[in-house]
Amino acid sequence: MAEHTFLRGPKDWWRQAVVYQIYPRSYADNNGDGIGDLKGITSRVPYLKELGVDAVWLSPFYPSELADGGYDVADYRNIDPRIGTLEEFDEMLEALHAVGIRVFVDVVPNHSSDQHEWFQAALKAPKGSPERDRYIFRDGKGENGEIRPSELASHFGPTGWTRITEPDGTPGQWYMHLFAKEQPDFNWDNQEVRDDFIKTMRFWSDRGVDGYRIDVAHALVKNLKEGHLPARTSFDLSAMKNDGTDDLFDRDEVHEIYKSWRQVYNEYDPPRVAVAEAWVHANRRARYASEEGLGQSFSFDLAFEPWNAKKFHDTISYNLAASEKTGSSNTWVFSNHDVIRHATRFGLDAESLSNLPKWFRSADRESKINKPLGLARARAATMLILALPGSTYLYQGEELGLQEPLNIPSDQMQDPQWFRSEGSISRDGCRVPMPWTSTGSSFGFGPGGSHLPQPEWFKDVNVQKQDGVAGSTLELYRTALMLRKGLVCAEKLTWNKHWFNSNVLDFTRPNGWRSVTNFGNRSIKLPKGKVLLSSGPLDGNRLPGNTTVWLQG
Repeated sequence: MAEHTFLRGPKDWWRQAVVYQIYPRSYADNNGDGIGDLKGITSRVPYLKELGVDAVWLSPFYPSELADGGYDVADYRNIDPRIGTLEEFDEMLEALHAVGIRVFVDVVPNHSSDQHEWFQAALKAPKGSPERDRYIFRDGKGENGEIRPSELASHFGPTGWTRITEPDGTPGQWYMHLFAKEQPDFNWDNQEVRDDFIKTMRFWSDRGVDGYRIDVAHALVKNLKEGHLPARTSFDLSAMKNDGTDDLFDRDEVHEIYKSWRQVYNEYDPPRVAVAEAWVHANRRARYASEEGLGQSFSFDLAFEPWNAKKFHDTISYNLAASEKTGSSNTWVFSNHDVIRHATRFGLDAESLSNLPKWFRSADRESKINKPLGLARARAATMLILALPGSTYLYQGEELGLQEPLNIPSDQMQDPQWFRSEGSISRDGCRVPMPWTSTGSSFGFGPGGSHLPQPEWFKDVNVQKQDGVAGSTLELYRTALMLRKGLVCAEKLTWNKHWFNSNVLDFTRPNGWRSVTNFGNRSIKLPKGKVLLSSGPLDGNRLPGNTTVWLQG
């Protein structure tokens, strides 16, 4: 392991950071096998430096059978051989640290792969054994145990229970899995599970990793006391209790785990930081982001708001007030590896946006996207959140203004959500490999094609096509991130209410940095001040619709 991978600096570096999510299998392929790898990421460090991000977050790169895009982890302290080696991870980390970019890694604590050595040991061990107690094994109901233990759905299909075959060949117990059957849930009442994740945190922190994104952070602890078994037919947020007593999610006891992780994080200088992926009621998000907990929790609120000034205003205000109470910083995000890219979402009509699965499965879905409007709004929206107090999380490819690739043939799709959950979308589109050049079998992703098909229109929206081109989305991001580094100030803003109307969002930061977004379609008079940047061309002294401008003074 390299000895100089640590990156020093202020303890609160993360509070105003811009973090760029990399989906490793789809970023850059160095060896030509069609799958992105660590050497590919290392080769793009100059690009990341020029983009101007403060940190990168790597989606899982661990050994995996890819039952769920790498979120089925077989070994939490190793690298998938298709992606690289621990030595190549150290080289990548050193290269990123050398240019001042910090690194988050994804940790998946709710479940492992069914190929994890612990689960394989559980399959070979008898009922009631210590090996099985690391997971959630239960007897079935019925005369011969043939009925699943409870009416529990899965995110990826009709049931959250799968029956095993015992070592002697007879039908046996059932195990719980909130996601795919290849993703058995850990039993977090087991101290050995807790101790092993502490070991994992120290393993990566010792290598120099700066932070962690915690997958499904709200699901670890479940109500299994006195033989109770949770039942659930819907995973909609409305079905979840909001007082810490839900059987499956957001139980108060989960914060005991994160308190122990925080103690580990604080052993390092600077302290490691983490951000929770916690799909919980808004009033419950604060504890994940507390100083005694993980430090940050994703707010996906804006990601699902329609293009509406008042809704943005109210959502931003709510989140700013919540972060002030917890002492955390906000996390603003529009796109990631699980959602339709926001350049596409903002181009949909209200009906389509209100029911994305229905739109996604419709035969005429392409015709319902106003792509120029979606891109204009996406650029304006990104400039708006970059001006807000807190940290911003970007997703690979959004700096190119990528739309969602929608025409992946069914026989080439990989997302279990699509195959196993009726009424859902496929997440394959946002995971299509990055286009770097205008030509080639994979538009510069790698010399051997790509593991998901890329659309032909990538020839017009790649890095090569936009690099150095004034007005391109790539140059807009580069300029915005460069300006932001000099403009970031105290975590406050003032709404300019005298200017606010139904279509305008206008606020000023303490150093006089002003952001104005016109959500309407008609232009408005531009406020006074020096124009620093705009998301689209200005019309003389007027701000066109669906445009954000930054002003100074």
